[in-house]
Amino acid sequence: MNKQQQELLDEAYEKYADSHFKPPSNPKGKLLSDQLFSVVPIEHSKESFINTCKTNPKFSKKWGLKIEERELSVIERIVIAENSTEIIPGFDSHFDTDEDVHKVLDTWNTPTKLITITYNDKTITSYE
Repeated sequence: MNKQQQELLDEAYEKYADSHFKPPSNPKGKLLSDQLFSVVPIEHSKESFINTCKTNPKFSKKWGLKIEERELSVIERIVIAENSTEIIPGFDSHFDTDEDVHKVLDTWNTPTKLITITYNDKTITSYE
């Protein structure tokens, strides 16, 4: 995940965590300093919050954080490799299986995953 995506995740989790603090009421004119903020237990650590957003569409929608991850196809990886290095176009025609091509692409550190994060109408896509 890149820095911008991490910032979106931090912002979303902060909103989630902040929702679990409730300011004190002020019954009968008591001084607010005499009261403690009430805290609703946080159900999710940051990691759990992110994983739940990935797997639970209803929860994800509630907090406005959409996280999509998917594996790249061999063709997508070839395009990335050809655009980012001095790889000869068509190199993959020398291999018998997609698995063989994936192995070569792995040695060139070609990304295997596409990650898209959307929060507050901002969408950031990255490859890993």
